[in-house]
Parts: sequence; C-alpha cells; structure tokens
Amino acid sequence: MRVLVLSFLLLLGACATGPATAPVPADSLDRIAADYVALILEMGEREPGYVDAYYGPPEWQAEAHAHPRTVPALAEGAASLTARLNRVSVAGADAATVQRRKYLLAHVSAAAARLRMMSGETMSFADEAEALFGIRPELLPLSAYDPVLAEIDALIPGPGPLADRVTAFKAGFVIPKDRLEPVITAAIAECRARTAAHIALPANERFTLSFVGDKPWSGYNYYLGDAASRIEINADFPIHTERAIDLGCHEGYPGHHVYNALLERTFVRQRGWVEMSVYPLFSPMSFVAEGSANYGIDLAFPGDEGTRFEAEVLAPLAGITDGDFAQKARLGALTRQLARAEYTIADDFLSGRVARDETIARLATYGLTTPDKAAQRLRFIETYRSYIINYGLGRDTVQAWVERQGPEHWAGMETLLSSQILPVDLLE
Repeated sequence: MRVLVLSFLLLLGACATGPATAPVPADSLDRIAADYVALILEMGEREPGYVDAYYGPPEWQAEAHAHPRTVPALAEGAASLTARLNRVSVAGADAATVQRRKYLLAHVSAAAARLRMMSGETMSFADEAEALFGIRPELLPLSAYDPVLAEIDALIPGPGPLADRVTAFKAGFVIPKDRLEPVITAAIAECRARTAAHIALPANERFTLSFVGDKPWSGYNYYLGDAASRIEINADFPIHTERAIDLGCHEGYPGHHVYNALLERTFVRQRGWVEMSVYPLFSPMSFVAEGSANYGIDLAFPGDEGTRFEAEVLAPLAGITDGDFAQKARLGALTRQLARAEYTIADDFLSGRVARDETIARLATYGLTTPDKAAQRLRFIETYRSYIINYGLGRDTVQAWVERQGPEHWAGMETLLSSQILPVDLLE
C-alpha cells in the first residue's frame, strides 16, 4: 500500500509541475546510518541477542518490533546499504568522515554475513570469524600448546592429572558465595579509581551489580544508555580472587561500561552519529570491545599491582588468610598462553570433526579446569561460536596497537575507546 500511495503522490507531483520535477536529494551518511540502525534492530527481532545494546530513539525500536522485515528482505536491505555507501563520495572530507564511511561498510558487511548464517549458510571457523569480526585467526594444532602445559606441570607438581592439580591449588583462592558482593564491589571500585585517574568519565556514569546463574558466560555488561550499565556476574561456578579484578576491569572500568559510555558521549551526544546508538554483537565492534576490555586489566594493574591488591585487599575481604599469590600469578601468566587453543578446539567441534565428550575433555585439559566448567565453556562456544576470538586475539591486537602509539598507554586506550577504529586498523 505504501508503494501505491507513494507512486500516486509522485504522479500527482509530475502532473502539477510538468517536466521540471524537483531534484531527488543526494544520499548522505546520516540517512544511511539511520537505515543501518533500522536494519540492525530488525535483525535483532529475527535473532534474539543480536542487538547487545540500543539507546537511540525508542520509536525506531518500536517500529522494528512491530514490522520486522523477513531475513531475505533484510539481506536485500544490507546489499542496498552497501551499494549506497559505495556511491557516497568522501572526496575532500575530513578523516573522521572517511573513517565513518569505512566503519559503516565494515559493519554492514558483518550484518550481511550474519544474515547469510541466519539463512542457513555455514562457514569454517576462521571464515566466520573474519566475516563477522574483521580478523582472521590462526588455528594452531593443539600440540603447539603442550610445552606450556609442561611448564605448568612443573609449576604445580604432584600426582594426578594436571587439571585436577591446578583446580586443587586454586581452590584456596575461591571467594565464598556469601562474600562475593563485597569482594566484587571492592574490585570494581579500584578498577574505577585507576581508570578515572587517566580518563575523564561522563559525570553521570553509573552501574548496578547483580549475581545470576544458569548462563553460558561468567560476566556480562548490559549497557543501558545515558552512561548507565547493568553488570551481571554468574555465581554458578567458583570465582577466584584474581577473577574479581578481571571482571571489574572487563565489564566495568576501563572495559565495556567505559567503552560504551565514551562512544555514546563522543558520537551520539556530541556528533549525532546515530549508527553508534546500536551495538550488534556479531560485528567488528566486538573485537575492539572485548580486546580492549581484556587489555584494560593489564593497563589498570600493571606488573604485580594486581597480585598485590588481590593479596592485600581482596583476600582479607574474602576471608582468605594464606596462599601463594605470586605462584598463582605465574600460573595465570602461563594459562593465558593457552587461550588460543580454544579456537582449534571450537573449530573441530563446530565443524563436526570432534564429538561433544572429547571436546569437553579437551577444554578441561587445555583450559586447566573441571569437566563441569569445561561443559559450561562448551555451552558458550555453541552459543557464540567464533566470537571467542575477540578475547585472546582481541586483547593481544589491542595491546600491540596501543603500545605502538607511544609511552602514554592510557592516552592510546582513550583514543581507541572514543573512536570508530576497526580491527583491520589495529594491524596498521
């Protein structure tokens, strides 16, 4: 009906004005950005969880909910956006505008890839990661990680399987459930103080904290807009003292909460660039988000500062009176080198080459964890698939880029968190 009415109105206009019809307005990045937001919101109606955050006009969300296009129609919409972006000239434009067009093209491309997946297309792990997040991971054989396991075996000696020995060693650092809230709250407060000393945060920024269960993840930041977040921590499995710092930095400061708040302030509030009011989970944005959130842990607590804060502040709050925190820190540094083994494990499982039980065993071995915790991790992999590259590879890529910018690493981090820098840009 809309098409018929529009055609009728155009015909009336032609009859009234004769040959001298009004020129069609030139397309613009602003118009394309608004249509991009509509595309992402409607995709979110077709795939729950695809939209991680939205704080744009509520009527846009209501329209997407009321009238979502079909997946094939959305795919056509993505193709149209790409064509329109390619036709928009940025000759003579400033660097920010050039980057804006590049950013939109990358995110529309990722949306198109996700729509193909929603239509049933399957890709290899590496192809999928590159299509969605803009970076192609290297998949090494699991044997490449065995020397790291050997180092950990020497660090945590004794009888029985290595994963059991590591679990038993770390059991002495578990935060009792009745002390989780004060420990996590103290960790977040310290992460915030260290971040605020270097980055000017929005005056009204704030968050709420809650503990949940039955989730495939250990922590999640739900950004609500207006510089507010809801941080949820999964309390189903043991949380160790060092993990409190990780969660405080990753989900909060200078991680997801700060990233979203700075993007909102820089682009939505100050420039009116509406594309940044929506966060599609399966997009290049997530590579930067997860990578910077993980690197933010090391940035906020350089050297042995995290270990010292953990031993001097968090352990007493948790009721932990002894334990070799230095040895645990060495264990953590070695465990971090095993992170990318998960990519190979996920690739084998998602392609159907390796069965579930063996995959859980592999995750337990190379993740140095219990079978039930490994099963939870497999649940995450089944849910989010190649998204897992954003953590380890993302952190390493972000760290390398920030440290190439110069000795003022916090300044580089603030630049990244307030920008439309893409994963491919981090490699330059």
